[in-house]
Amino acid sequence: MKRINLTLATLLLFMVFNATLNAQISTKQIDALVDNALQKLNVAGAGVAVIKDGKVIHLKGYGVSSVQTKKKVNEHTRFAIASNSKAFTSMALGILVDRKQLNWTDKVVDYIPEFKMYNAYVTANFTIVDLLTHRSGLGLGAGDLMFFPDGADFTMDDVVKSFQYQKPQSGFRTKFDYDNLLYLVAGEVVKRISGKSWSDFVEENIMQPLEMNESAGTYQRLVDKNNVASPHATINGKLSPLKAFDIGVGASAGGINASISDLTKWVTMHLNHGKYADTTLVSYNNHNFMWTPQTIRSFSPTANPPYKSHLNAYGLGWGIMDLNGYMVYSHTGGLPGMLSQIQIIPEMDLGIIVLTNTEPGGGALFTAITNSILDTYLGLEDFGWTDKYVEALKGNVQKGDSATTKVWQTVEKVKNTTINPADFIGVYKDNWFGKIKIYLKDNKLWFQALRSPKLNGPMAFYKANTFAIKWEYQDMNADAFAMFTLDENGKATAIKMKGISPNIDFSFDFQDLDLKRVKE
Repeated sequence: MKRINLTLATLLLFMVFNATLNAQISTKQIDALVDNALQKLNVAGAGVAVIKDGKVIHLKGYGVSSVQTKKKVNEHTRFAIASNSKAFTSMALGILVDRKQLNWTDKVVDYIPEFKMYNAYVTANFTIVDLLTHRSGLGLGAGDLMFFPDGADFTMDDVVKSFQYQKPQSGFRTKFDYDNLLYLVAGEVVKRISGKSWSDFVEENIMQPLEMNESAGTYQRLVDKNNVASPHATINGKLSPLKAFDIGVGASAGGINASISDLTKWVTMHLNHGKYADTTLVSYNNHNFMWTPQTIRSFSPTANPPYKSHLNAYGLGWGIMDLNGYMVYSHTGGLPGMLSQIQIIPEMDLGIIVLTNTEPGGGALFTAITNSILDTYLGLEDFGWTDKYVEALKGNVQKGDSATTKVWQTVEKVKNTTINPADFIGVYKDNWFGKIKIYLKDNKLWFQALRSPKLNGPMAFYKANTFAIKWEYQDMNADAFAMFTLDENGKATAIKMKGISPNIDFSFDFQDLDLKRVKE
């Protein structure tokens, strides 16, 4: 009798547990989640989709695509997905591997002979996989100033040749440091092999088979721009529209614009291990390889609630971690005013997509919404993600505002300090970024990057040999310090730089510049 009761109890427990895991979040619940998050995080608009057990069970737009036009977001509204484009680049290379035009272990120099890293060994041994796994030895965002902010005139040739001048921050293949430029090189590999631009190849070999008819490799390539989400930034508590970011040479790292509807097809294909309908885009083996950990970001033998995660790694264009016993494949993306997240849990046959058009709140929103939906399927209690991110975001913004306010207050206090502009005026050059000019304009020192027109603005004395630059470009919080090296006569010979705000986007890698005075 006891044995029977134990069996019945075990069966009942299994049924309750299984029912909890198979619980399906309703459209009404998601609507409430998103509406609450939009309001509390001050986000203009969003697109949210959930794919479960082979079906799209939720597909909807929220808020507005622009606070100026008030046009509503729907499932066909195009958003910039930024670094979620990276998985399309690894997929493009996987297709070429399937076609036997490429091997994952091939050396980059076999396809781009002029590719040169910071030393001969790394150059000779740098593989296709190394392009995709953020383990080059270079620092976080190294070289991103070549396409951040937009409007610079750097070419792919400039990018390929830039790495030899950049200084490593760790040993080759020893440490994770997120990069974008090497994904640009990966896109160039696609071009060298296929004879087509990265955008052409991706549109023809991935988007067309998936019937992603509302998507394109870049914003500029969208055929129909009548339903496109405008990027926004929260400035002094108010939403302000920004111009669409022109990614230039950076398409293969973050160029794609897509609708939430189209992205459900992309995620469905991944849940089917490379297949969509009757079409196999990439083989099972190569799809699995893209989802195999290559670079370990962190590991813990013990795990904390709510997700009991041990492993955080990176594959080929995908972040990889374990959550409550399930492997999760995900990525986020961020451009000025455009933030996104895609999360896929194959063992649950579950995919979640969140697109937003506002910073900084969009990043908090996509995480809060994704986690809240996932928690429902994991049978976890309501963790109050939105409210937690509201507080975290508030604290982060206040910290950044406090730091930058103090800098400009100091500048104001010392504005009457006498300096000799002639000691600083001149042309300075960095080997990969090119020349910048310090000159006098309206009786103020002025900084101008000759190859990146938006990086220009007045310089104000701060302390000692340091000046604060207020860029004319204000779509992102990227104001910077310029720290001069002076010779024995007090004349500037070099400049080092760094961002002023602790919240500055890592792609403004001013700290990597090594500007030396040169003759005009």
